[in-house]
Amino acid sequence: QVQLVESGGGLVQAGGSLRLYCTASGRTFSTTNMAWFRQGPGKEREFVAAISWNGGSTLYVDSVKGRFTISRDNAKNTVYLQMNTSNPGGTCVYSCAVSILIVGPLATRPETYNYWGQGTQVTLSS
Repeated sequence: QVQLVESGGGLVQAGGSLRLYCTASGRTFSTTNMAWFRQGPGKEREFVAAISWNGGSTLYVDSVKGRFTISRDNAKNTVYLQMNTSNPGGTCVYSCAVSILIVGPLATRPETYNYWGQGTQVTLSS
């Protein structure tokens, strides 16, 4: 079992930045791939970014490339999502997820991930 707790969400002004945190417990964090997804009201869950178990590989959805950065600190069991953007996708709930399958390319499909956090809401303010 893995427990994930996200934090760092809140109000962000257009052109501002926000850093999200996801802290894991219950399993050796360094043996899992991690990802961030987001879901807006009435929309399907969307892949945002993923990072490999050792931080050596990252993957982003095209719409956030160059604006968002995913990183991890295995010593702190934490994965981060730095968002520097004028439009972080409107109001969304950002969730982190864990994949215990670390062989092969980073995954973008939600069903590939085994454990999920409750999410943290990010609201764009103009």
